[in-house]
Amino acid sequence: MIPKDCKRLAEVDFPIAVVSKHAAREKSIRHGHPSTLHLWWARRPLASSRAMLLALLLPDPCDEHCPLEFKLSARQLLEKVQGLPGLKDEDLRIGLLKFIGDFANWDLASHLVFQQVGRELVHAAYPEENPLVVDPFAGGGSIPLEALRLGCETFASDLNPVAGLILKVMIEDIPRHGPRLAEELHNAGRQIKAQAEEELADLYPQDADGSTPMAYLWARTVRCESPKCGAEIPLVRSFWLCEKVNRKRALKHKVVRPGTGPPRVDFEVFEPNLDSDVPSGTVTLAKATCLACGAVLRPDRVRAQLDADRGGADVVFDRDGQRSGGARLLAVVALRPTEVGRCYRLPTLGDYAAVRRAQVRLTQFLSEWERRGRPGLCPVPDEPTPQDGTGGVGGGFRTRKYGLHSFGDFFTARQKVALLVLVKAVERAGSGENAGDVREALALSLGKVLRHCNVISKWHRASETVAGAFGMQAIPMSWDFPELFPLVRYAGGLDDGIDDVIEPVGTIAHATRMVGQREVADAAEHPLPDHSAHVWFTDPPYYDSVPYADLSDFFFVWLKRVLPNHRDFRDPFDGDNPLTPKRREAVRDEQNHLDGRPKKSTQWYEQKMQSAFREGRRILLPTGIGSVVFAHKTTEGWEALLSGIIRGGWTITGSWPVATERGARLRARESAALTTSVHLICRARPVDAKVGDWSDVLRELPNRVGDWMARLQAEGVRGADLVFACIGPALEIYSRYSAVVDTEDREIPLGGDPTATDPHERGYLAYVWEAVGRAALRQVLGREDEGGAIEEDARLVALFLWTLQSTNGGNGDNDAEEPTQDEGAADEDEHSEEESTHRKPKGYTLIFDVVRRFAQPLGIHLPDWEGRIIETRKGIVRLLPVAERAKQLFGEDGAQAAADRIEREPASPQLSFFPEIQPLAKGQRGRGGVLITASDETLAARKDTTTLDRVHVAMLLQASGRSIALRALLVAEQERGHDCLRLANALSALYPRESEEKRLLDAMLLALPR
Repeated sequence: MIPKDCKRLAEVDFPIAVVSKHAAREKSIRHGHPSTLHLWWARRPLASSRAMLLALLLPDPCDEHCPLEFKLSARQLLEKVQGLPGLKDEDLRIGLLKFIGDFANWDLASHLVFQQVGRELVHAAYPEENPLVVDPFAGGGSIPLEALRLGCETFASDLNPVAGLILKVMIEDIPRHGPRLAEELHNAGRQIKAQAEEELADLYPQDADGSTPMAYLWARTVRCESPKCGAEIPLVRSFWLCEKVNRKRALKHKVVRPGTGPPRVDFEVFEPNLDSDVPSGTVTLAKATCLACGAVLRPDRVRAQLDADRGGADVVFDRDGQRSGGARLLAVVALRPTEVGRCYRLPTLGDYAAVRRAQVRLTQFLSEWERRGRPGLCPVPDEPTPQDGTGGVGGGFRTRKYGLHSFGDFFTARQKVALLVLVKAVERAGSGENAGDVREALALSLGKVLRHCNVISKWHRASETVAGAFGMQAIPMSWDFPELFPLVRYAGGLDDGIDDVIEPVGTIAHATRMVGQREVADAAEHPLPDHSAHVWFTDPPYYDSVPYADLSDFFFVWLKRVLPNHRDFRDPFDGDNPLTPKRREAVRDEQNHLDGRPKKSTQWYEQKMQSAFREGRRILLPTGIGSVVFAHKTTEGWEALLSGIIRGGWTITGSWPVATERGARLRARESAALTTSVHLICRARPVDAKVGDWSDVLRELPNRVGDWMARLQAEGVRGADLVFACIGPALEIYSRYSAVVDTEDREIPLGGDPTATDPHERGYLAYVWEAVGRAALRQVLGREDEGGAIEEDARLVALFLWTLQSTNGGNGDNDAEEPTQDEGAADEDEHSEEESTHRKPKGYTLIFDVVRRFAQPLGIHLPDWEGRIIETRKGIVRLLPVAERAKQLFGEDGAQAAADRIEREPASPQLSFFPEIQPLAKGQRGRGGVLITASDETLAARKDTTTLDRVHVAMLLQASGRSIALRALLVAEQERGHDCLRLANALSALYPRESEEKRLLDAMLLALPR
């Protein structure tokens, strides 16, 4: 057993760069990866979980308390995979860290020798018993699965029953049954598909030429409310059907005006020669444009019409079975046996007749249930969607205002019938003692079908596939949508869903020899006894980032019907709640819910985290160690989590950022979305921990932050990732004490009012942000900034760009193309006009809270730079592109007129912009060698010219092609001093490589006179 005082590897070193590379790569691995069992949000990569677990479990060979027996065993084991380590303890430490990095590779995760070495290293560290790893926020199960791979006992729990089912299949059922479970699933899946094909044949009929419809492309419709029109408006984002270079297809329309009644719109499939041949869509930001008269229907009227039609995704038929309203079928995507690829055709009466048959059959299903006295749940989910229309945390649901009031409204009548057939087939699947476990795994496979067979999915025009729901951690409205044939053998169909469950069975069974334990439980009331866990390793909810419970309800309502009477599918804390538990869910949620759900403040979240961490401390052995993963992008989220950790009785002993996200994903472009998850290493703080002196803590802070920044940058960690990763070592100083007090015995809290001046009011973290900001400025501008030597706007822009840099991606380049499912996510009207995908303002953005935390302690007054350097809207700060500053800098006449003046007066080129500036006469006083003659009102609006202004002027002259004026300006700046050119060089290093600003800066610097 590892002695109590022995440090673990995670507390002294970690192979950040190697593990980050493997963790980021794992995002692109699909076949056989356990994540395909079922969708779960913010799932940790197996690579980082496996590597961190090993580092937590293994002692540091350089520690004086490290057992000699472990060192001897470790040397012999490492020889099997990398050769015999050197004789020194440092050599053994290096060998262990190398093994941890190598084993993080997905290709080696199931390698028999690497698995054996990993397990035997753990056994050498714990020779008396298998260590118990506990994860109380287990979610998608990455941590407990990797604990099993390393030969540990594991106990995983989560409050959410969908997560509970994923965990049961992953760490209990598959390890218990092994590869034979895959065979049983294959046989059961084949029977389910055969049964479904027979029952659904008339609802998805083949075409007369033998083609099989793959997807039906629908559009919701509204009526034009112009008095002389009344035409039906199909709500279409784009009339493109396929954007592949060699097979472009689109729709064009024709307005037909009959003698009586409103005009109608007919469509035709065509092959456009030019992109401009394809007409624009009819809906943007919930405003619908009539194709017949051009009138625009306001968002409130669009919402009202759709709300009256329960979302408008179903066809409305008259008594004669003819379509009279509702959703309109635009085109059918078919697969012809004699052709390669998809073909597109217009809908026929037969297509609508099949939909009509589905509606009749659905009515029969419901009528039969009612005749039997409504036993159990309604066959179609009638549970309500979040009543505030936002889903609370993170605004997860945005569809209720459009009429999607229940979870059944997310599916057309034909989709509901298909799902009911599949649900009944799964209920009857399996036989013998394993039948229950087979049905649970098959229930997970239906999650893939649910994601793609709904009315909020989207047609991906580039790949000609259905992009399922949850391409983002929310459910936005989708105006047009594809109806996938659920039995087609393509992504999103039943075969795909079953394969996604079968393939990981072999992977997991091969990797594990032990069966884990899992339970649906509240982390703040953990079921394990005191001092039972060796490692407490968890990835808690990220403050207000992900509405886990609301999003998982989309699947939960169907899982309840597939697995009736399942013991985990009841809310143990609210018997009247038909959905997943929310009252105790550990998230911040300030929304006003109409369904009785309580508001959850920051203080509530802190208290919940404190209770969970206190429980973790209770169940951890005195020799145990903990780790908490966090990746929230706001300082409020970090402060809430850290408060919970420290108040829960923990001290932080290490901090390791591991890249777990792709920097090129949508959220990262031109913003500071984090690419790393910070793993905080924790120990239970001794009950007799001493009180710390504030002056000692404050004296140690800058050096610790500076040293840590240098270390992490050497590992490729940059920007916002680096900012938050510096919290760990800063907290090591603070959290080792029971309290930190100043000379007047006043306690210095962790958080506080960052605008205050006294430490006991300001809080420790304000000093942490300040230390990080000062260290960053020293790095990017190459000197200290004592006394405000560097002007405010230069400090602001430098820190802004520094924070935007991306980990392992140089200076923020995001040039990779994202294969995303978020296409069209901004169609619904939650977004302002400027935030839409078509009109989004240019420039880089940061969350206001992050900017404020840097600005205040460094003497940057953000309101002074609004409209000149930055623009703040809805909690987001945008750095204005240089092009938007031209009018400020040159006035109404523009850069060309200023360049003319510079060329006429080369002796004083800096005076050719800011016309209120005049040369200083002898004896006069001013700034930068000039006299300010403008009125006080003008000065208040514009302020003095700064070094950054002059850099931007030079960039604009470069952009306008005025090389003579630019050269004159640069000569004048060289005579003035080095500040302008030093700042230009610094900004050139900070701007992304492909940005227009960097191009202008580099070209400008090349124009310098030699």
